[in-house]
Amino acid sequence: MTGDIDDMLARIKVVLPARWFPDATPLLDGMATGLAEAGAWLYALLATVKLQTRLKTATGGFLDMIAQDYFGGRLPRRAGQSDDSFRARIQTELFRDRGTRGALIEVLEYLTGRTPVVFEPARPADTRGWGVALGYGVAGGWGSLMLPFQSFVTAYRPADPGSDPVSDDDIMSAIASVTPVAAIAWVTISN
Repeated sequence: MTGDIDDMLARIKVVLPARWFPDATPLLDGMATGLAEAGAWLYALLATVKLQTRLKTATGGFLDMIAQDYFGGRLPRRAGQSDDSFRARIQTELFRDRGTRGALIEVLEYLTGRTPVVFEPARPADTRGWGVALGYGVAGGWGSLMLPFQSFVTAYRPADPGSDPVSDDDIMSAIASVTPVAAIAWVTISN
């Protein structure tokens, strides 16, 4: 097989001048086998390193390094998390929408399995208009242009945390990861 000790030994012997050595060369064979073993080890190492250069094929600590490179300490591997599960989390975070109301709702639905309530006081679709869909005794929220780039978010803890519990810190971190830098999200977390 390509790259194993026998292959490397054959490659070494093919480049040696045949007329310099007799047919039986136990010392030469021993020395060449040692070099072949080192070459086979290096070939296997290079094949492993090549796999670690891509997210889809990386394993073990290399996935942790990829997460650290892209997300800093924001996306650590959870205790006992498999490579495939961690790889899926990295891919999801890498291609996640950010900076929009939809992204905020999507990340919380992904994390908790429940749809949050998001209210933006400067957004007419949330506040409606007086006499149209809002008035005394009608459900809705008071709008204000004095609160630009702000939202009030009611996030819900997972109904069934299962084997992967989600903490309030996880929820806050998820919100912070998709909220634009200049925006404020006022958050309440409820069951």
